[in-house]
Amino acid sequence: MKKINSETAYNIALEEIYKLMQKGEENISNKDAENISAMAKAIQEYEKIHHPFPLPKTLTEIVELKMFEKKLNRVKLAKMLGIAAPKLSQILNNKRDPDVPFLKAIHEKLGVDGNFILEKV
Repeated sequence: MKKINSETAYNIALEEIYKLMQKGEENISNKDAENISAMAKAIQEYEKIHHPFPLPKTLTEIVELKMFEKKLNRVKLAKMLGIAAPKLSQILNNKRDPDVPFLKAIHEKLGVDGNFILEKV
């Protein structure tokens, strides 16, 4: 697949992938699979430039992103981090400053970059 250079070409590629995927995995030929892979790569490259995913700007945003990625609600996250759910809620609602145990836990348990944490506190 060629490089995608316009929003129209981007939408067409998305539609083509959708149509191929509708066949069902058992009905996709090797050629179809190659086409899907090539189009997906072209779509990703276009999206990096024209539809970038906004990066988190705050500790709350990065924690919420990690919660989404790991399919966690606040109660499960609090348990994972080893803190009380009300404390987590207060921190995420900016009613309480994050303390060292919280910051250490999001670094170790969620994989939040230490440099990001230091820049945001």
